[in-house]
Amino acid sequence: MNTDTSARVLVIMPAWNEAESVGNTVREVLSVGMPYDVLVVNDGSRDETAELAAAAGATVLNLPFNLGVGGAMRAGFKYAQRAGYRRVIQVDADGQHDPRNIEEVLAGLDRADISIGARFADRGDYEVKGPRKWAMQFLARVISGLAKTRLTDVTSGFRAANERAIAQYLDHYPAEYLGDTIDSLVVAVRSGCKVTQIPVAMRPRQGGTPSHNPVKAAIYLGRSVFALLFALTRKRSNIQTSSVVSQEPAAC
Repeated sequence: MNTDTSARVLVIMPAWNEAESVGNTVREVLSVGMPYDVLVVNDGSRDETAELAAAAGATVLNLPFNLGVGGAMRAGFKYAQRAGYRRVIQVDADGQHDPRNIEEVLAGLDRADISIGARFADRGDYEVKGPRKWAMQFLARVISGLAKTRLTDVTSGFRAANERAIAQYLDHYPAEYLGDTIDSLVVAVRSGCKVTQIPVAMRPRQGGTPSHNPVKAAIYLGRSVFALLFALTRKRSNIQTSSVVSQEPAAC
């Protein structure tokens, strides 16, 4: 991995039993030809996720047992801060996030602390229906109000963060259900982080099996509302960083 990390981007890829797709996903990210380093956080996988990720060119951080996406991402953010990265972006190991969109999502950090790759922003044909769609729309409306900007996809895991957001995430990045998306975003916004979104097109999973079905969609609706209410009770963070990028006071 390049030692001058301050000028590079860390692509954090949480992975749990993603042996079918993680190798190809890592290779695809690295083939874009941009200054990206890939960190695969092996979240207690029982298959060959770690070995295949390393063989594809990623640095692998092995967790002793499954912590969930929230725990994996928090480990990734800690690695990024200690290694001196100023920008990071989360990319799913299943290949749904197109690496060609990474630079577009990162560009959102020119005007915000957190940039979300949005699936429902007039680009691509990704679609959800029923309770899951209702939940996503409700969450988007509420968090748009908090962020004072229009957001259409607040549950997207395709999101980038700058130094100030990384510091805030390390102070508060929960491992609970939907904590890595809803809870972390709500607390970041309430702590002063600016958020923007960039339209992206999603791709089908490159491996594994989707976990959604009508019953789980209904459960998702209830859990997402609970997650939002819980997030609103969280204590906001007051993080200051010593960023040399901007002379303005830290936004979060």
